[in-house]
Amino acid sequence: MPRFSDLFWMLWTSAFFHTCAVIFIAFFLGLSIGFERQWRQRTAGLRTNVLVAVGAAAFSELGMRLYGPDGATRIIAYVVSGIGFLGAGVIVKDGTNIRGLNTAATLWCSGAVGAFTGSGLFAEAAALTCAVLSGNTLLRPLVNWINRRPITASVTEAEYRVHVVCEHDAVSEVRDLLDSALELGKFPIREVETLSETDDQVELGAILVPTNAEDAELDAVVAMLQRSPLVRSATWSVETTS
Repeated sequence: MPRFSDLFWMLWTSAFFHTCAVIFIAFFLGLSIGFERQWRQRTAGLRTNVLVAVGAAAFSELGMRLYGPDGATRIIAYVVSGIGFLGAGVIVKDGTNIRGLNTAATLWCSGAVGAFTGSGLFAEAAALTCAVLSGNTLLRPLVNWINRRPITASVTEAEYRVHVVCEHDAVSEVRDLLDSALELGKFPIREVETLSETDDQVELGAILVPTNAEDAELDAVVAMLQRSPLVRSATWSVETTS
């Protein structure tokens, strides 16, 4: 009578059992990643990450079964491209903001987990799963701390804008004054636009080429503009670039 270990080894070495094990492991690892995404109510949650991991594992296993390691390598290359298109579908542009990049990257990593699993590299797939979960959870406090920091002109490459308010009749002269003040401060101007307009005044905005600058330098430009009798008020603002 064959021993249990012999039966287990026969099952393990059978192609069908190996494929089932690959799918099960990919399902569990994709479930681990997807659970975190679903918990945070992301667009691509539990089911999506599971299906991506299982699909990538199945394609990799199919290539391995049919053509060996070379076949798996070729199919994995197509899987990577396919998941890239899938990830593009969850990226949404909302005005100047872009949402879904982290979700798309997580889907891409779920595909990599599946590819590792389908190639028989189960330990590597588990390690990558831990890395993805750590990136989406353990790094959140650090990200929140960085995001709460104020935008500092001296260290942040950003888009600066100098605002000037004047009367309608003085728009042309104030434009020239704005150009001169920024040129004196060696700030390159990308464009000057009208930000708002009422019956008695116009607000102009000079958008500078994205760079970094010192607060004192921009304050000096604003002070120079405010000394002109044509200028009712002047200030500057800064926004981070994409």
